[in-house]
Amino acid sequence: MARKKPAQTMGFQTEAKQLLHLMINSLYSNRDIFLRELISNASDAADKLRFESLENPELLGDDTELHIRVDVDTAAGTISVSDNGIGMSRDEAVANLGTIAHSGTAEFLGNLTGDSKRDANLIGQFGVGFYSGFLVADKMVVESRRAGAKPGDAVRWSCSGEAEFTVETIKREQRGTTVTLFLKEDAKEYANEWRLRSLVKKYSDHIAVPVEMYKPEGPAQSADSTAKGDGEEAEPATPVREYERVNAATALWLRPRKDISDDDYVAFYKHVSHDFEKPLTWSHNRVEGKLDYTSLIYVPAHAPFDLYNRDTPRGIKLYIQRTFIMDDAEQFLPLYLRFIKGVVDCADLPLNVSREILQSSAAVDSIRGALTKRALDILEKLAKDQPDDYKKFWAVFGPVLKEGLAEDFANRERIAGLLRFPTTRGTEQLVSLTDYVAAMQEGQDKIYYLVGDSDTAIRNSAYLEIFRKHGIEVLLLSERIDEWAMSNLPEFDGKTLQDISRGELDLGALGEAKDKDKDKDQEAEGEHSAVLERLKEALGERVEKVRSTSRLTESPACLVLGQGDIGPQMRKLLEAAGQSAPVSKPVLEINPEHRLVTRLASETDQEKIADLAGLLYDQAALAAGHQLENPALFVQRLNRLLFSAE
Repeated sequence: MARKKPAQTMGFQTEAKQLLHLMINSLYSNRDIFLRELISNASDAADKLRFESLENPELLGDDTELHIRVDVDTAAGTISVSDNGIGMSRDEAVANLGTIAHSGTAEFLGNLTGDSKRDANLIGQFGVGFYSGFLVADKMVVESRRAGAKPGDAVRWSCSGEAEFTVETIKREQRGTTVTLFLKEDAKEYANEWRLRSLVKKYSDHIAVPVEMYKPEGPAQSADSTAKGDGEEAEPATPVREYERVNAATALWLRPRKDISDDDYVAFYKHVSHDFEKPLTWSHNRVEGKLDYTSLIYVPAHAPFDLYNRDTPRGIKLYIQRTFIMDDAEQFLPLYLRFIKGVVDCADLPLNVSREILQSSAAVDSIRGALTKRALDILEKLAKDQPDDYKKFWAVFGPVLKEGLAEDFANRERIAGLLRFPTTRGTEQLVSLTDYVAAMQEGQDKIYYLVGDSDTAIRNSAYLEIFRKHGIEVLLLSERIDEWAMSNLPEFDGKTLQDISRGELDLGALGEAKDKDKDKDQEAEGEHSAVLERLKEALGERVEKVRSTSRLTESPACLVLGQGDIGPQMRKLLEAAGQSAPVSKPVLEINPEHRLVTRLASETDQEKIADLAGLLYDQAALAAGHQLENPALFVQRLNRLLFSAE
């Protein structure tokens, strides 16, 4: 006979202690949500049992009707939430309840601020809903027995919201889990059946598993009273109470849309996403025919903490004929739409489908294509009908959506239409590519853009000088992903996209500007050939070529990359990832009329020529966002030239 494990007192991780302290001190403004979170956890346990019982039916035994029960003891000041779902073993209780947010806790705590509202939102993003019980309780006790385990292998986990928790092995006849909350003095208002009923209806009416509570007490009835003769006093009746379902217990996504209110949709979103804010928009769609499925997808209002971790589990919840299959079905949406939340319920996929089969299924590929188009539909509708909300969406998810330019060629034009950019038109207004094309000057045949490290650096870039002169609008891109993303968008609406920091400048047939500027460049090339040769000789292999240009009106020089060369932004990304970037030499373009250039042309001292040439190159490199090869030499040259001017 196996020896029973003794009770153990364990400590939370250091970071977890801080998070638990944060939870207990209630940064949430609404404590009502504790019941919703505990019921959601119980519902997940029921779904997991359904899933495991597909391959192991004996896990259900004789107890085949899954349910969640909420009990309250007003006198004792306790609330219990019980389920007959999958349950937990002792090790699982320690793993699931003894650590908070399993991984990344330190990073999470590093993101916390003194702003209680922001901190509360971050907690919701980490899905630590179980600990919301400490909003109303000063002690929580969890008793659980895993499905298939023996009654003597159950576990009790208890914590008073301090630095430690206790785990012990107990005997429990029923599988599943019971969470008991010992209410704080200022939370005894929740020890009320009607209050709890209202919370269940408000927050958990959509849960597919029945949530049960005792029927309201009526006249006392006796289940085993014995009739007495005349003159004898009857024994007091023993009240018999029965459980009744409190919630609708129907899958919301399977109900007709006309029967679902906006509040219902929002409540369901909070359940599936563990988010505490309303979504920006959603789409509920039923498809019948060759494929039969229902989808309900949402666009969140803010990003989860791990949005930019491409390896984190993501996707929508998958159900097959209302049977829960998996939480993060990543096969149904491309990675650049990983922020989409929701469910898909399909009748045509086999119940015993595995992840590998899902990935190779033609039906899944078809649903993926349809859901992707549906997601882009609702984003286009949001942009058209609710521009202020779309602006919020873009501020949060814009960089992620740009990934689609490289990942989804079939929908690239639609994705491009959803992009928004600051431009030289103004500092606040964001412009779509469609708006840009509509406002193009007569004769303009390209969409011009400039990539840089920051908005301030781009707006003051030398590359913009000729465009300001002719009033030509330029898109300004300063996010890390921009150079890579835009390299995958060669054209839009029949117009070629042109990075103005690459190649020779071609402004197109913009009135007389093109011919005049071209003639000016040709004249300057011949007139200033001597200074061009002098610069090329001084700079040597640092540049591919030196040429005069009309693109500069104020600056002395700029560096121009080849069309296929890697820019500074992409180079930094590769180096940060530990990869070497291909070596390429830029072209140095000079403004022949600038004083530094004319001084270099007239200079006879070879050392000063070398200093002036190096200074022109380094200035142009800094302005373009390049790293200087030798910053110390740049400073020395600058100082020498300053001293020589005294």
